Parts: sequence; C-alpha cells; structure tokens
Amino acid sequence: MSLKPASAPPSQAWSTAARLLVRWLEQHERVDALLESLPATLPRMDRSRIQSLLFGTVRHWGRIEAHLTPLLAKPPRARVRAVLLLAGCELIEGGPEGHVARVVHHAVEQTKTLASPSESRLVNAVVRKLAAALAAEVEPGPDASVTELARWYSHPRWMVERWWGAFGGVATRALLVWNQQPAPMHARWRADRKPTPAELTWLEPTEWEGFYGIKPGHWAEVSPLLGDGTLYVQDPSTRLAVGLLAPRAGESVLDVCAAPGGKSLAIADRMGTGKVVACDLPGPRIDRLKTNLALAPAGVEVSIVQTDLTQDVADVFKEHNLPDEYSAVLIDVPCSNTGVMRHRVDVKWRLQAGDFDKHSRQQLVLLTAAARFVAVRGRLVYSTCSLDAVENERVVEAFCRKSAGRFRLAEHCTRLPWVSGHDGAAAFLIERME
Repeated sequence: MSLKPASAPPSQAWSTAARLLVRWLEQHERVDALLESLPATLPRMDRSRIQSLLFGTVRHWGRIEAHLTPLLAKPPRARVRAVLLLAGCELIEGGPEGHVARVVHHAVEQTKTLASPSESRLVNAVVRKLAAALAAEVEPGPDASVTELARWYSHPRWMVERWWGAFGGVATRALLVWNQQPAPMHARWRADRKPTPAELTWLEPTEWEGFYGIKPGHWAEVSPLLGDGTLYVQDPSTRLAVGLLAPRAGESVLDVCAAPGGKSLAIADRMGTGKVVACDLPGPRIDRLKTNLALAPAGVEVSIVQTDLTQDVADVFKEHNLPDEYSAVLIDVPCSNTGVMRHRVDVKWRLQAGDFDKHSRQQLVLLTAAARFVAVRGRLVYSTCSLDAVENERVVEAFCRKSAGRFRLAEHCTRLPWVSGHDGAAAFLIERME
C-alpha cells in the first residue's frame, strides 16, 4: 500500500495523518516538510484537521510511547504504531462522554484499511488498555522530579534537566506546559488603513502593536488579505530583532540568513524607502523569500543574493552591483529552535544534547562573516529563537572579545515564551566602533 498522502476528504483526514506519521516514524522526515507534501488542492478544513492530528501526536509522543511499550509484546508495524499513537493523542486531548469508546472503534476500523483485520484485533485490545493507563495517570505535583515532568509533559529527560539547571523548577514546568499547547496564529497588519469593525470580529488585537491573533475558522476571510499583502502571518517575537535594528528610511540594510523573508519584509515596511539586500544559501527556501519580498513597499529596492557568506563573497556582491558595507545588518542565525517548540513540535525529538555547542560554533562563524559588512558606526543585530545562553549570550560575548574592541554590545533583549505570551527569542544590538 502506498504511503504517499492523497487528497483527503473529511472522512480520510485521519488516515492521511496516519500515513504522514508513518513517514515520520520510519524516515524521520520533518513535520513541516510532511505537511508541505500534502496536495495544494486539499481543502483548508481537511489540512487543518490533518495538522492538528499530526502535531498533537508528535507533541504527546513520549508520553504515549511510555505507556505503549509495556503493552506490546513486540514492536508492531509502523502503520499499526501510527494508529496506536493517533488514538493515544485523541485519548489525551479528551472529548465528550463516550469519547473512549469512539476512539477505540475508530482506531480499529482505520487499522482494517491501513493494516489488516488481524492487526485490528491487537489495536482493539491495546487502545482499551492504553485508555485505562492514561486515565489512571495523575499530573505531577509541585515537588515532581525531572523524570516525572519529562514523562508527563512528553519531553526528553536531558532537555528538562538542562532547563531545570538554567531556569529552575517553577519556570521549567511553565515552559513545559507552554510547549504542550497548540500554537495560535498571529499576523502582522501591513496596510495603511486600520482593520474594519467586520475584520475585528475575527482579528483579535494584542498588546504588540500591529500584531493580531487570528481566530480559528476564518480562513475564508484571512486568505484574501494574505494574498494582497494586507496581512502577513508572523509571530510577535519577530519584532524584537527588527526593533533593535531600528532601520531608517533611505538606509541600505543587509539581512543575512534571510529566508523565508519575514524579517526582511518587516524591515522594508518599517523603512518605506531605501534598499534591502536579503541573502541566504541557494535552496527551496529562496522561492518563499522571493514571494514574500515581492510584497515590499514600492519605495524599497530589494535585492536577493544566493550565496554562502562564510566564503569570499566580494565578487558575488560586485556582480549584483551591491555595496560591501551597510549601516545596518541583521543576522537571524540557524539555532536549536527551543523558543518555538509550539510551532515546531518535532524539534524536541530531533535535538541532541551536543547540538547546542555545535550550533554555537556555527553561529559564531556566521556572526563574524556578517560583521564584515557593517560600516563604521554601523549596527549589527544578532538574533535567535533559542532560549539557551550557549547560543545567545556566549556567542555574542565570544564575538565581541574576538573583535578586540572593534565591536561592542549596546543592548539586548530576551523573551521567554511563558512570560511574554509569544514565541521565545533573543536579540543583541552590536555596534561597530571603528
């Protein structure tokens, strides 16, 4: 049986989610890539249902697996395990009276199609036992150990232990609770006009100027405004780096590691006039960068450069007739993504303890490369969506120390998601002195 997702009418959204989950289990494909593989013609309602099931199952994977393992004499086929995991997600997320019976029945019926009638009998027995085990669980108390918190909140133990050491027990629990909630959708309002009263029935104002929460069930209203550039889907945390950079009208600004282009567009919007040069490695993300920057104000000249800035790129910039110095440079580096785990639910299962040091070495190389383009008395902003000091403060400290006085840290801000109410992020304003 092919495991490639087909167009999914409502009755098949569950089975499509199961097929995607098989690919996640067997091929370790990223969840965002799995969703992007769905047909473009798939109705929005079905896509949302598939995403909810897939995200929820990956979010709760550790907790479900902890109960499933002792219930299985031997590992089942991946497609059967996918059914069991999806059923576990539905059991955890609850429902009306009779919910357990419906979850069991649905899992059994799906197994007959996705696997075989004989395996459906295994699913029937295991899901019933899984329901009982989950119902008997008690949420960890205030004195719970790292192991208990890791199991209940479905995170790797080493990760919880790392956060405990960095933030303490109370804050760690708050972060775990935050990560286990579905992410709301936010958008930045780009139009000169204010939202109409009708639009404000589904746009929810926030404490962050220009950002609105989008209420569920209003894609028909959202889609046209995204298409004409009135709205841009973006988390409020992205305002931190752009705010520190403070781009001014008429400036030339360089955005390094720019794809998919959300911050580049925000810079252009803030400037109104000037020049934005957006750089990133060649690859599929460049298409999204081009699409997003096509929305830039008419007064802002946009150039997109596909190159590796850690190499000698003088000739590349010369070929594009671009300056080699800029008054403002932004580098939003690849990182662990520990501040955005609501949106990237599989990050916690992909990360390894050694990745933080590996990321920090790469980040220092990238920051050093970006600094070559900063004009004297210019501004350089280093930003991440990481909560870890190894990727934030320590990288900036190492860079400034290495610069021997040419650069200094002027200002920085860090936002913790359970405190700020949006994704976690860190941004550092670094000034070139000479």
